[in-house]
Amino acid sequence: MKAFAEMSNEELLALKSQLEKEYNECKQLGLNLNMMRGNPAPDQLSLSNDLFEGLEEKTGFKTKAGVDARNYGLPTGLPETKELFAQILGTKADNIFIGNASSLNMMFDALMRACAFGEIDSEKPWFQVEGRKWLCPTPGYDRHFKVTEKLGFELIAVPMTPNGPDMDIVEELVKDPKVLGMWSIPVYSNPDGIVYSEETCNRLASMKTGAKDFRLFWDNAYVVHHLYEDESTHGSVPDMLALCEKYGNANRVYEFASTSKISFAGSGLACMAANADNMAAAVKTIGIQAICSNKVNQLAHSVMFPDLNAIKERMKKHADILRPKFEMTINVLRNELGDTGICHWHEPKGGFFVSVFVLPGTAKATVEMCKDLGVALTPAGATYPYGKDPQDSNIRFAPSFPSLDDIEKAVQVFTLCAKLAAVNKLLEA
Repeated sequence: MKAFAEMSNEELLALKSQLEKEYNECKQLGLNLNMMRGNPAPDQLSLSNDLFEGLEEKTGFKTKAGVDARNYGLPTGLPETKELFAQILGTKADNIFIGNASSLNMMFDALMRACAFGEIDSEKPWFQVEGRKWLCPTPGYDRHFKVTEKLGFELIAVPMTPNGPDMDIVEELVKDPKVLGMWSIPVYSNPDGIVYSEETCNRLASMKTGAKDFRLFWDNAYVVHHLYEDESTHGSVPDMLALCEKYGNANRVYEFASTSKISFAGSGLACMAANADNMAAAVKTIGIQAICSNKVNQLAHSVMFPDLNAIKERMKKHADILRPKFEMTINVLRNELGDTGICHWHEPKGGFFVSVFVLPGTAKATVEMCKDLGVALTPAGATYPYGKDPQDSNIRFAPSFPSLDDIEKAVQVFTLCAKLAAVNKLLEA
């Protein structure tokens, strides 16, 4: 197909007529497909159905040290579970605090502690910092943005590059003492699937900040979520806790991860990693909030996943389920839009999302048309602070949950709508 921008008005009008015919035919199909959120598919969840099976017989509900997991105690988590997350994140077990299912909950709580009480190097609680700001690499994770928006931060968008956030911009922005922190998904970013480069990590760890209590919220949600076994394609970043310490900024980073897409999405484990000083301050406050987390669940996970090798083997099974879905998504995009010149997209090697950029000014129209045809996508703009994409271009796909057949149908509907929205936009010009 000829690139849309090279078509004459007559050619665009003829294409519009054809696309509208296809659109009306598709409307009669009565589709009801959902590609909005990165939920694991039922067959992924089923991989962990035996999580609690035989737990009493295997362990007597006792840890390796003989502690009864059913009782109070061990507020930072079971030693074996802390060691497992330490292996996942490439840090030390002493740096790990085990929570319940939601890492987002732990991020919210960490920010609330800073807002209510300040960080250990703060002059005052963050709620008392007027005009406080937070950096948001974009496109990014909408739930991250909602947390800092809810807590009254001004959200500052930072464009993503193939190596992570644009560090020239970040290093300039953090000179402002009102900038108190930054979101980061360093491995397979949501939604682009970008892996931060070593240079980016070094610059984040070493940069000079106007706020001495500046914090990186390092959400390593997809650190083991590879789609391909070839290690040359795997995303990896340095141990950010050690890297910040190396550059004299040991307090700079809080790291988060979970098993939400390893075992059960709603019933897994989450963790926070921090240096000794940050951890001591956090534990002091958390100890007032709660006595301990669900240690029976921790015990069950440590039995199912005794070490990092067990995690890697499980993730290969997840990849076998997910890989065809991602490849189907990319193949349909290539076949339907590859020569139109109206779209480009990332082809991630891991994570849970595909990020597509349609013709500027057409993302909202494309999503609305998809909805009209029975295909639900993440709202246009959701991947930007305040839900406002200045280019009205980015759309996030979540191909994990639907079947292959449904993914093919949904992406074909999307390509139809993207074409029609682009033709309408070009005809307006």
